[in-house]
Parts: sequence; C-alpha cells; structure tokens
Amino acid sequence: MSQKILASRAGLPHAEPGAIVEAELDTVLANDVSASMMIRGFKEAGGERVFDPARVVLVADHFTPNKDVASALIAKEMGEFASDQRLEHRYEGGRGGVAHVLLAEQGLALPGELIVAGDSRAVTYGALGALAIGVGASDLAAALITGRGWFRVPETIRIELKGELGPWVGGMDLALALLKMLGPEGAHYQSLEFSGPLAPSLDMAARQSICNLMVESGAKAALFPVDEVTTDYLRDKARRSWRSVAPDPEAIYSQALELDVTGLEPQAARPHLPHDVAPASRAGYEPVNQVFIGSCAAGRLEDLRVAAQVLAGQQVHPRVRLMVIPATRQIMLAALEQGLIETFVAAGGMVGPPSCGPCSGGHLGVLAAGEVAVATANRNYRGRMGHPHSRIYLAGPAVAAASAVLGRVADPKEVTA
Repeated sequence: MSQKILASRAGLPHAEPGAIVEAELDTVLANDVSASMMIRGFKEAGGERVFDPARVVLVADHFTPNKDVASALIAKEMGEFASDQRLEHRYEGGRGGVAHVLLAEQGLALPGELIVAGDSRAVTYGALGALAIGVGASDLAAALITGRGWFRVPETIRIELKGELGPWVGGMDLALALLKMLGPEGAHYQSLEFSGPLAPSLDMAARQSICNLMVESGAKAALFPVDEVTTDYLRDKARRSWRSVAPDPEAIYSQALELDVTGLEPQAARPHLPHDVAPASRAGYEPVNQVFIGSCAAGRLEDLRVAAQVLAGQQVHPRVRLMVIPATRQIMLAALEQGLIETFVAAGGMVGPPSCGPCSGGHLGVLAAGEVAVATANRNYRGRMGHPHSRIYLAGPAVAAASAVLGRVADPKEVTA
C-alpha cells in the first residue's frame, strides 16, 4: 500500500523500496510544537503564499489552553499565520482537540492520500488507509511552499491478525502486544500493513490505536486495508473525494508476521519502555498516584465508553488523581450526552478540555519525583510526563480505569467481576 500511494502521488508506474521519490502532498499538518519552527523556515526560505490554503492544517493541542507566555506566543503566531495565509483549517480553543483524532474526525485524512505532519503520530491516519509520515520542520516549511515532499520508499512488513478478542481486550492491548513482538527497532524505516481474519472486525478506534503506537517499533508508517469499516466511518465525514489503494496479491514483503490474540489478556507496558509489556494482572504492584485516560492513542468515544463501564458505581482510590480528557469537542459532547462525563466525575475523576493533556509532560497532570502513573498514552520514557524519577505504565482504558479504582496496575476483571 505504501509503495502504491507513493507511486501514485509521484506520478510513477511503481515505486521500489529504497528509491527516492518526490511526491505531491494531500495535507500538511503542524501543531503548537512544530508550527513555530515551520513558519520560521517558511519565511527564511522566501515563502510568500502556501501551496494550497485548503490543504494546510494548524492545530493547537499540546499546550492548550495556553499554559504560559511562551505557549501563548506560539498560539498567537499560529493564529496570525493562519489569518494571513487564509488557511481553511485552523483548530484551537473550543473548536480544537488532539490533532491526530481531529483530522480523521473532520474528514481531512482519507484513503490513498499522502500526508506529512510535524508530529510522529501522523502514522495514526494509516487506520484509514492513508500514508501519513512525521517529518521535521524544514521539510514542513518546504512542503508549505511546494506542496511536495521527498521520501525514501520503505519496505513493508505484513502482519496477520487472527484469533478472538477476550473480555476487556481492545486496540491498545493489541498495539502493546505488537510492540512486545516487534521490539524498539523491529520495523525500522518500514511500513506495517495489517491483514488477517481479525482485521475486518476491528473498529476504527482500535485501528487508530494500533497504528498510533507503531512508531515505537521504528515504523515509518502503518496501514489497514480500506474496507466497510472505513467507508462507514467516512460516510458523513469526508471533505473531498477519495480513492483507496489495495495491495496486489503478488506483493512482496520484507517479512510476514502473525499475532494470534486468542487468550490475550489486557496488557500494560512497564516503565520505562513501551515494549516491556506484560499482562496487566502481573505488570506491577507499586502504588499509583495518577491515571490519565485520553490522548491520540486512546481518547476516542469508544475508549471513554470502556473506561466508564469499569468506573460505573466505583470510587477512585483516595491516593489517585484520575484525569479524563476527551480528544475532541465532538467526543466531549457525545460523552456528555451519553452520561460518561457524569460517571467520571461521580467516581472522583477530573475532566479536562480536549487537548493532549499530560501525554507529553508539558501541560496538565505533570508528575512529581517518585510518582507513578498509568496512562492511555503512547510513550512512557523516563521523564516523559514530568520528573525523570517518575514512572509510567501504558495501558488501555479498561486497565487504566481499574487501576484508578484499586490504586495499582489492575486487570479490569478485578473491579468488574
């Protein structure tokens, strides 16, 4: 799929792995971490107008609401640039949310498209059959001017997903199991392509969680085939026409791997590596101080529903700060309408505005020395969410919610049985 998308956008009959191609871009995305450097590079390169105001998206999500003067200046700069360039897609404040959930929700990431972003989690759009790649600020600046980017065509690993999901096992659990299987460099500069009998049964939220975390295996991209789940998701969302790309039956892969999820328990990644994965029931017993449910890995409505199922009628452990952050305004509104927000607050949790929140350690929920967190985020490196002597477990929303109740990493069956 990656080869065919790159060939299509480069105007070539085919694109062989290892080749360097220059390809037309469908969307260029920057957030409040990458936008300032991108804008500076754009101006230093002599840029006057962006290649297409309808294809450039700016999202303030990491430090919003502005946490300090520096982040306020970045937001101001982004707003002025968006106004000056007449950009059609600028998201901040009550209209915003986490970029990699927001773009899919708004129909701005579509099958067969080529997308670059100043954030590695752009790979999430592979759940929709798009080739989405994180790039640096200089590449973003060039893309703003030319509408093009250069790429080395990656090899592809095919991963067959099979088996039946057990109770409380979802997309994050599959993603963590895959990271354990691949390791930190198992997919270095390669594209992952998912197939197998389980793949069609996974909803879009699960697919997005899986693609999102594959960066931690070194993957350049991760893609699911376009199927009925994709078309149903996009039916009322797509902002433009699209054409899906499917792998050829005779496609050549660098590897063919298999993950059988039969018997897979809810998972957790232990500090300080996303690949140090074990069943949540045996991941660790140290006291937990904070639980975060949200982020582009697991802040969708489906994730919040799972968390609310576990938390219904429960109380958060007295030692634990529970933070729930819906990924977008639409998700927040739906969570309100469905009573999920009431469940979180009644259990003793805090609900924050749509944003990245504590995920990158820059805003809301920073950890102190010695504190332990369970988070539905995508990285748990040392110091990721605050003090370098804090510790982070990664898990899906069911494990996170159960951990909030019991005050330690917990299997949801311990709470719901």
